[in-house]
Amino acid sequence: MVSLNWKGFTVLAVVVGSIILFVFQMDRQQQQTDDVNDNVVSESVVNSSTAKTDLPDTMPTTNTPQVQGSPLADKLAPGTTLPPGHRALTDMSPARSTAVANSEAFNKAHSKFTHFQIGNRNVKSIHTAEGAVWVGTSGGAIRYDTKSNEYQLYNVRNGLLANGVFDISTVNDKIAVGTYGGGLAILDDTVKQWKIYNVPEGLGDAFVYQTLQMSNGDIWIATWTGANRIKAGKLDDPQAWEIYTVENTNGGVPNDWVYGLAEGKNGELWMATEGGLARFSDNTWSNWKHSDGLGAAYEKVRDQNPFKNDPAKFSSHHARQKVEQGLQDVDTAYNPNYIIALVVDDEGYVWAGTWGAGLARFDGKTWKNYTMDDGLPANHVFMLYKDDKNNLWVGTSKGLTRFDAQRSVFKNFTKADGLFSEVVFSMTIDSEGTYWIGSFGGVAKIKYLN
Repeated sequence: MVSLNWKGFTVLAVVVGSIILFVFQMDRQQQQTDDVNDNVVSESVVNSSTAKTDLPDTMPTTNTPQVQGSPLADKLAPGTTLPPGHRALTDMSPARSTAVANSEAFNKAHSKFTHFQIGNRNVKSIHTAEGAVWVGTSGGAIRYDTKSNEYQLYNVRNGLLANGVFDISTVNDKIAVGTYGGGLAILDDTVKQWKIYNVPEGLGDAFVYQTLQMSNGDIWIATWTGANRIKAGKLDDPQAWEIYTVENTNGGVPNDWVYGLAEGKNGELWMATEGGLARFSDNTWSNWKHSDGLGAAYEKVRDQNPFKNDPAKFSSHHARQKVEQGLQDVDTAYNPNYIIALVVDDEGYVWAGTWGAGLARFDGKTWKNYTMDDGLPANHVFMLYKDDKNNLWVGTSKGLTRFDAQRSVFKNFTKADGLFSEVVFSMTIDSEGTYWIGSFGGVAKIKYLN
């Protein structure tokens, strides 16, 4: 059996009164886990501005069905081949998914926020398209109709090749789902069928962390073995597929583990990797690392880091990484070169969320780093989102914050403001101005954040 590399992706977080233990490991030699300490507190309360209603885990309405998963044997398209060292693709046991709709008229009219439970799973992506909110979880992709409150769960039972979802986006006017080990799935909504693009089609890796369609029509795909470019978005044309790695760019791509993609103000591509920031412009690669100014120094943030376990003790990938990047003296969860989230604002500034080194801003020449000393709620940044007013939203291991770049002021939000959990992985704002924020265990739909 061909083995498939995996990356354990969990986070260790301690919440006073209710200790939540995530082990945030990224190692291709270990199976992806979302295991959580038994002390995790289940969120099942819908809060309102004037009332609080306890809801059961399962409500007897058509809007709250349960979806149960069971282990599934390896499921690959005929003829599929995977990179050497990969572990066999298996079902990730879809989470029990319970979409909680507040049926009480009073709460529906007056509630500030509503919680949607998806079980012990991370919500890594949220995307709005044509009156629906798409939620990407480690148990499948959920399409939620905001008008009818009906939803559809997509997983290995009905078209996906893996249940874990890293990213949901729109390419060529179709929903694209990047999965943990199942490649890229494109939904043909007219026939309700998924088309899978995987390694045989030219995909660099079966793990797809983000998909981005540029203004010129090119599609870029971030994987854990470099990044693909599909010229003019011609996914079904083998000649349109290209792959960029550390090796074939002579180090222009600083690391093959690619986590984020963003289009720059002048049409250039920016890329977040586990080894720094890269730019592709006029067919030329450039990159920047901690030695160039990316991320706060370890001495500045060491005492602010709540994650004291050294990932290198549990992960051979992290152990190699420390040596390669000169981080042998680091004994906590910290890597300033590791960019988890990336966005470019309307002014052209590039914003990078790092693993323990805070939030970094790049103007093309110099870096400015923001940490907890500047008001950031935590130095582990998992999500960046730019709204239509050019506000920057930052999801961290300890809550959500909105950054006013003009005044350099952070406005922080916690569970008291409606978050499902203070570990924030994803966010979007719909056409009505409603906030959808994804965390561990569920989604918060919030009417306003002041």
